[in-house]
Amino acid sequence: MDDYDPFELQDSDFAPVEGTASRLPLLTLEEAHDLLRLLVTVAQEGGPASAEADRLAKEIAARVPSEN
Repeated sequence: MDDYDPFELQDSDFAPVEGTASRLPLLTLEEAHDLLRLLVTVAQEGGPASAEADRLAKEIAARVPSEN
């Protein structure tokens, strides 16, 4: 790509990592389980986001206690 313009992270409107990380504890355990179920469903459907949903589901499952 001759006209490739690299993305500059500092030019984005994304929240800084520090701010994002500090918000994660606000996710309740019930919300984490809901999100996990949603991600597993998306992963099982096999669409374009299934691989990323599967990866995120595994990451969240490793960090939250099981519902049982």
